[in-house]
Amino acid sequence: MITLILLALSGASLTFAYAPFSLWPLAIIAPAFAFRKIVASSQHCFKLGWFFGLGWFGAGISWVHVSIADFGGLPIVVSIALMLLLCGYLALFPATAIWLSCRFSPKRLLPLSLPFFWLLLEWLRSWLLSGFPWLSLGYSQIDSPLSGWAPIIGETGMTLFVIVMASFLAMARNLKQCLSAIFVICITYGSGWVAKQHSWVTIKDTHEVAMIQGNIPQSLRWVPEQDEPTMQRYLALTEPFWQSDLIIWPEAAVPKLELLAFDYLTEVDALSVEKNTALITGIVNYNWESDEAWNNLIVLGKHDTEQDSAAYRYFHGNRYAKHQLLPIGEFVPFEDLLRPLAPLFDLPMSSFSRGDYQQANLIANGIKLAPAICFEIAFPRQVSANVYRDTDMIITVSNDAWFGRSHGPAQHLEIARMRALEFGRPVVRATNNGITAFIDHKGEVTSALPQFEAAGISSPVQSTRGITPYQKFGDVLAWFIALLLLVVGYTLRTRERRIFS
Repeated sequence: MITLILLALSGASLTFAYAPFSLWPLAIIAPAFAFRKIVASSQHCFKLGWFFGLGWFGAGISWVHVSIADFGGLPIVVSIALMLLLCGYLALFPATAIWLSCRFSPKRLLPLSLPFFWLLLEWLRSWLLSGFPWLSLGYSQIDSPLSGWAPIIGETGMTLFVIVMASFLAMARNLKQCLSAIFVICITYGSGWVAKQHSWVTIKDTHEVAMIQGNIPQSLRWVPEQDEPTMQRYLALTEPFWQSDLIIWPEAAVPKLELLAFDYLTEVDALSVEKNTALITGIVNYNWESDEAWNNLIVLGKHDTEQDSAAYRYFHGNRYAKHQLLPIGEFVPFEDLLRPLAPLFDLPMSSFSRGDYQQANLIANGIKLAPAICFEIAFPRQVSANVYRDTDMIITVSNDAWFGRSHGPAQHLEIARMRALEFGRPVVRATNNGITAFIDHKGEVTSALPQFEAAGISSPVQSTRGITPYQKFGDVLAWFIALLLLVVGYTLRTRERRIFS
C-alpha cells in the first residue's frame, strides 16, 4: 500500500513540471522514481504503473473538475466520480506502456524498450475516443535546453527523450551506471542547447496585431439578454486598436448565430475596411436545412491590402470550421443515452459538426494565418496539416472561462508555445478571459494580458518563412529513434541468450 501511495504521489508531483510552475527537472526525476519502484517489484507492473498514472492525471488535469462542478449541474460525489473515471482511463496508457516493456524485455533494458512502448501508447492516447493528448511529458521542457529539439523532432520526440533520461536514471544502481545516466542526461540537454542556437526560419514581415479579451463570465455567454451588451463590449474594447493591421476577437466572441448577427457583422466589416484593417472573430454558424452547426472563425474587413470596400456576405469562404471537437463540450458521444441524464451532457452549443481536417489559411489584410480553435492547438498533426509554406503565423482562439482560476489555462498557453517552436511560426492567442498572449517563433511569450480582465493588447508580430524539420517529417524522426533503441535492446538480449545457452 505504501508503494502505491508513493507512486501516486510521484505522478502527482509531475504537475509542478508544467506551467504555471515550470519545474522542468521534475519531469525526469518523478518518472525515474516511479520506474525504479516498478522495476524493483517482481510483478504487478501494470497496477503500479496505473497508480503512477492516476496521480499524474489526477493532479495534472484537476482543472477539469472546475468545469464539471461549476457548470455540469451534478452533485459533488458524482462529479468526483466522473473525474476519477477520466483519470483512471488516462492512467491506462502509461500503465500499458510500462507493462509491455516489462513483458517483452528484461527490466535491465528498460531504457531501450520503454521509450518505444511509451511513444506507442502516447500516440494511441492522442486519437483514441477523439484523443486527449494533454500533459504529454515533452511540454514540461518548453523552458529547458531540451526545447532546442522541438523544431527537429517535435514535442513527441522530446517526450521520447524524457523517457530515455528517466529510464537511465531509474536503472542506475552503482557508480558506473550513475555516471552513464548523468552522461546521457548531459548529452541530451547539451545537444538541445546546441540545436537551440540555430534558427530554422527567417523573418519576413512585421505586422501590428491587436487582440481583445472580453472577460465574459461563462454563466452569461449564452444568455440571450446578454448578446447585445457582449457585442457592444467588444466594439468598445476595440476602439483604441483600429490602427492595427489585424484585430482578433476570441472563440465565439459574437454570441449570436452568424445569420442572426448579420447586421452586426456587416457593420463591423464596413468599419474594419474604413479603418484599413481586418478583424477575425469566433462565431457559431448554423444551417437550418441540414441541421448542422460549426464552431467558426471568420474574417471581416480587408481580405487583402488592395481592398477598398466592404465585402462580407453570409457564409463567405474566408472562414475556418473547427475539426477537433471537445467531447461533451462540443459533441456528446451516445447523445441519445447521455443527454437526458444530467445538465453536463446537455450544455449549450454541445452538438457541433466537424470541419475538414485540412483547410485553407485565413487571409486577413494580406496576412495568412493557420487557425486552431481551443482544444485543437494540442494536436500537432492537426496544426501541421494547416501550416503551409506561405503561412505567416498561427492563430489560436479559446474560451478558458470553464476552468476558473485553475492551472488549466497556463497549461493551454504552454501547449501553444510548443506549436510555435515546432513550426517556427509566431502564435497569436486570443481568449475570452485569459491567457491572451503573443508568442514569437521561438516559443517565447513577448506580451500578454492578465487573466480575468476586460482589455485589449497590441504588439508587433514578425511573420516567418521556412520549413522546420518537424514540419517536413512530423513524428517520423521520433519513431526512428524509438525503433532504433528497441532494435538495440533486442540485439543485446539475443546476444546474452547465445552466450549463456
